[in-house]
Amino acid sequence: MRIFTVLTLLLVFFQSGLSLQIQCYQCEELTSDCSSPQFIVNCTVNVQDMCQNEVLVKEDGIRYRKSCASSGACLIASSGYQQFCTGKMNSVCITCCNTSLCNGPRPKKRAQPSAAITLTTPHLTVFIFFFMLLAFGF
Repeated sequence: MRIFTVLTLLLVFFQSGLSLQIQCYQCEELTSDCSSPQFIVNCTVNVQDMCQNEVLVKEDGIRYRKSCASSGACLIASSGYQQFCTGKMNSVCITCCNTSLCNGPRPKKRAQPSAAITLTTPHLTVFIFFFMLLAFGF
């Protein structure tokens, strides 16, 4: 019976919409922000788990580079270029984020009612906690 319960919870967990694939905007050195639907790509599952955003200031204007990236590569690149992120000529700013389409335009802020409840998908930590409770019979 315990195995049936654990398998049921695993099925519900993976059916809940929690996916390991994200989508990012992708473009190479465009002068526009390239945050429109034709630039959306699916990142490689379990490999590219972040979106990367680069803003380059050049003589002919601002250039944008956006892509999928692995967390390690993106975080190393962003920290390595941090000293060159000045906003002046030849500036390079690299940022990383880990939710779908997070390297696109910032959403407009909306006032939320104080009594609003935000529903989120279950987190892996909560799932592991309940799994441990069931597995060890607490």
